[in-house]
Amino acid sequence: MSVSVEFFFDLSSPWTCLAFTNIQPILAETGATMRWRPFLVGGVFNAVNPRVYEMRADPEQKAMTRSFGWLKEWARLAGVPMNFPSPHHPVKSVAAMRCCCALEDEQDALFAFARAAFAAYFTSARNIDDFAVLADVANAIGLDGAKLAADAGTQAVKDRLRANTDEAIARGVYGSPTIFVGGEHMYFGNDQLPIVRQRIVELSRNG
Repeated sequence: MSVSVEFFFDLSSPWTCLAFTNIQPILAETGATMRWRPFLVGGVFNAVNPRVYEMRADPEQKAMTRSFGWLKEWARLAGVPMNFPSPHHPVKSVAAMRCCCALEDEQDALFAFARAAFAAYFTSARNIDDFAVLADVANAIGLDGAKLAADAGTQAVKDRLRANTDEAIARGVYGSPTIFVGGEHMYFGNDQLPIVRQRIVELSRNG
């Protein structure tokens, strides 16, 4: 049985960039069915996890300082070139996530755009809060960047991003990435991917 997996993500998160890469071998191995779910992590922080902003406001906060070092080690392990933090950190991700929502019904296109946008921000240190940059990213992978930027500005797409974010909050999400396996089993972060794999395998065997 193919197990369903949902990956709630925001392009501004470096740990999400790593998990996006590291989950690929798990999907290939297990045959799980993935649905990429763009949402606005800032909206989640505002609603349920405001402590994130308190930590960011204190540049000497030891946990935050150490996490950047661990992040670079995880990136080397995953083979992901990461220039972070960049001059644009912390980037506003509303524009980028609206672009993702405009592509959500075309999952292959969404995957390709998200992968390219992650590389644009975390490898090339480009500003993904700029629609011109986002359009260029889309054009580079064969999408119509101007159309994507226009679609991202429509009320329907704005409403979809808000609905996805509200759904994430209602399901207990407090950060990005959050992964649901089989609809109900929730996992958070790049470091929980081994138990994501374990759950997929167990559900496949018991299904």
